[in-house]
This record gives sequence, C-alpha cells and structure tokens, in this order.
Amino acid sequence: MKIDTFAYLPVQDFGNAYATFVAQNYGAVICIFAEPLMKIFISAREAEVIACGVGYLRIEGAFYCGIGCLFLLYGYYRGVKRPEMSVVLTVISLGMRVLLAYLLSARIGEVGIWAAIPIGWGLADLTGIFCMRYGKKAENT
Repeated sequence: MKIDTFAYLPVQDFGNAYATFVAQNYGAVICIFAEPLMKIFISAREAEVIACGVGYLRIEGAFYCGIGCLFLLYGYYRGVKRPEMSVVLTVISLGMRVLLAYLLSARIGEVGIWAAIPIGWGLADLTGIFCMRYGKKAENT
C-alpha cells in the first residue's frame, strides 16, 4: 500500500498544482471579462447593478488562488486522515467573511463586503498551513 501511494504522488502533486493554476487563471478571466459576464445576467439598462457586480467580480476574481489553496488544504487534510480540519477551515473562512463584511462595510461600504471574501479565504489558508506545519499529525498515514 505504501509503495502504491509513493508511486502516484507525482500525479497527485501535478493535480494539486494544476488546481491552483486553473483557479488563478480563471480569476484573471473573471477580472478581464467582468462587465460582459454581468451583462449576460443583467440588462444593460441596469448600469448601477452592473457596476456593483463588476466591482465584486474584480475583487473576488483577483484572489481565486486563495480559494484554490483552500480546496488543496481540504484535500490534504482528508488525505492525512484529518477531515475535521476541513470543517475547521470552512468555519474560519465563513465566520471571518461574515465578521469582516460587517466591520468593513461600515468603514468602506460595499467594497468591504467584497474584500471580506478573499480575506476570509486567506485567513483559512494561513490557519491550514500553520496547522500543517505545527499541528498534530495523524497516525498511520
């Protein structure tokens, strides 16, 4: 079993790297085509709604690599038999998004709400990496 695991590690790592690459480039596409994408779903007469949506897509799209890293961490923790860490990271991500959206919107308006999303991802990423480095290791992995 361990030999088999060792044998497919390069393929698994390639998949992990590819996931981050795709997330980053997907974010670039979202940033570049934010307005046309909004116009698919919103009438061109709704200029204010489109402007709001474009702002959201550009802020969030610039940081899709953060959610890509979070998904990689979820996979890592499932792989090392610590699936509870996926729940912990999700709670951190969602909890921080709600708290930060509330706090930042009072200071910088709707941009604060949009910024709270990638900040929440980033905080969950940092927590996951910290726990990976310094946390309890699962036995028999």
